[in-house]
Formats: sequence, C-alpha cells, structure tokens
Amino acid sequence: MGKKLYVGNLPYSVDDAALQTAFQEFGAVSSARVITDRETGRSKGFGFVEMEDDGAATQAIEKLNGQPLAGRNINVSEARPQENRAGGGGGGGRGPGRFGGGPRGPRGPRY
Repeated sequence: MGKKLYVGNLPYSVDDAALQTAFQEFGAVSSARVITDRETGRSKGFGFVEMEDDGAATQAIEKLNGQPLAGRNINVSEARPQENRAGGGGGGGRGPGRFGGGPRGPRGPRY
C-alpha cells in the first residue's frame, strides 16, 4: 500500500508538483498534496506525500527531514492517522465560553 508522510514548515511558494519532485528522488510517489485554506486557496504550510515503497519513504524521511526546500528547512515524518473530529461543521464539541457565558467571557480568545 505504501507509506504516507507528513511534510511541515513548507514555504508558501511550494505547490503539489514541487513537493512531488522533491520526493521522487527517493522512489515512486503515489500522491503529493499541499494543504490549502478553503477560503483563500493559500498554502497552510504543510502537506502529505504518499510513497509506494516503505523503504523509499523511510529513506526520504532520513534524507529530507531538516533539509531546505525553497529556502526553508522542512520537517518530514510518518503521518499519523487523522483523529475523529467532534461535530460535522455545526460546532459540536466546543466547550462553554465559545459563544458566551463560561470562564472566558462572552467572546473567548481569538485563536
């Protein structure tokens, strides 16, 4: 099946194609995707690469982690499974204080 890698600290100039090119040196890349903001379309500074061969993925982690890509030292590690998120966009799972009441006042902190 292959191994999925997390790539962090990406420069905003890096797109899917540049990410794929950086990892192809180590083996076949099934997919390479830079995560973007839904509203602005701008990179969030991280992405995921799926490599067909586990050995190639391990080598890519060893060789690319901490190395520069387009001027920034990237972080490369094995991707962890995505956690289930509470609520389906309706705001479920948020504690008191988000929309009034609670210990943080009526507006809560801006994150």
